[in-house]
Amino acid sequence: MYKIKITALSALALALTGCGAASEPAAAPPKTAEELAYITDASPIPKARLDAAISPLFEDPAMAETRAVLIMHRGEIIAERYGEGYDEDTRFISWSMAKSFTGALIGFLVADGRLVLDDPAPVPAWQRPGDPRGDITLRQLIHMSSGLDHTEVPEEGGATVFEADTNRMLFLDGAADAAGYAEARPMEAEPGAKFEYSTATSMILADIITRTLTKSTDPEVRRNTAMRFIRGRLLEPLGMDGTYFEFDANGTFLGGSIIQASARDYAKFGEFLRNNGARKGAQHLPVSWVQFMRTSSANDPAYGGHIWLNKKRPEGRNQVLFPDMAPDTVFGALGHLGQQIIVSPEQKLTVVRLGKTQDDVNRPMSDQVGRIVSLFPVSK
Repeated sequence: MYKIKITALSALALALTGCGAASEPAAAPPKTAEELAYITDASPIPKARLDAAISPLFEDPAMAETRAVLIMHRGEIIAERYGEGYDEDTRFISWSMAKSFTGALIGFLVADGRLVLDDPAPVPAWQRPGDPRGDITLRQLIHMSSGLDHTEVPEEGGATVFEADTNRMLFLDGAADAAGYAEARPMEAEPGAKFEYSTATSMILADIITRTLTKSTDPEVRRNTAMRFIRGRLLEPLGMDGTYFEFDANGTFLGGSIIQASARDYAKFGEFLRNNGARKGAQHLPVSWVQFMRTSSANDPAYGGHIWLNKKRPEGRNQVLFPDMAPDTVFGALGHLGQQIIVSPEQKLTVVRLGKTQDDVNRPMSDQVGRIVSLFPVSK
């Protein structure tokens, strides 16, 4: 599909009245067909209207910095726009969007009968007699309700950025064996008693996947075995040829935070979930597992099976998606700095937004994505 990079309009010229006072700025001329070429003729939304909703993501400083936006409707790309220096071949870091990939990969092993949702999670370090962590179930891990003492981000007056578990696990003393770091943390609550979003939890799931596939402790064997599974069950069936998973030194894929993929590949994953785990007529992931992912967990209605849901959260928790703008069936894979794969089954829609917007100021950006979603009617 032909597309162009769009730049901001130059400053508008002012016309002076006869008495020397400045008049209102002249209205910007309508964009030409060439300028709107990043939106296809197949768009059900008029090009100018859709452009008016997409452009602020690139041009409004409050939403900076957007690097890619891609919209698929009824399985076809209808809009695709990139910031300067980025294009359809650029691989963008997933950050926590990776968690939803990990959730899907767990589903394959549950479907295969190799893992059971309500069995104790198969973590060897927790199997000693009397260890309360031995009661944590796979379901509780997937729902971010393990009860483990994991600090995702530092809170005001609490741990510093260097003491938060996510940073220590990924980049400091836990980096050589991220899952081992996560699994060694003590309990702070009864399993299933509270919701606590945690990249460390997703690393435990990545380790469970790897150890289910191989008993080897050799990092290269672990890495190669996991990648064969990931490629064979997910990447190749979805045509995600340019997607790369990253691993720690122990051979565990960084399933909570670091996948590299193009905007188009992220959209393919979103479409896979929109179609209930099917692609091109072939059912890869059971419908029941995708429905599980899209069902609210017991401790947070806005969080399902390692994916965010478009529902209001309990008082005191930050709103994540946009329940006042779009159907409550909308769900999304979300990541640090504003990475988003937003999926609306009722609207037959997938929207990908990638960039670098600081987490504490990303509400305007997220709301703008919600406005884009709200333009599309519910499809029959």
